[in-house]
Amino acid sequence: MPENKKNKKKRPKRFIVLIAVGSQMGITIFLGATLGKFLDAKYQTEKAWFTIALTLFTLLISLYFVLQTLNKLNNDD
Repeated sequence: MPENKKNKKKRPKRFIVLIAVGSQMGITIFLGATLGKFLDAKYQTEKAWFTIALTLFTLLISLYFVLQTLNKLNNDD
């Protein structure tokens, strides 16, 4: 019975962590795309190379942090 109470206490923590991870991923990618647009406008590039590069870079960084967080979350069980 005490083990069941521990699982119920962990559930809200998991939801909060997963919501935070998704928010962090979205904000990181958004900031990378915004910085890329700014740099494209500043240097007047013909194509949106900075936007593409920074969006992909921040996507990879955010995926790394998501996987790291999920591994930590699964190892805590």
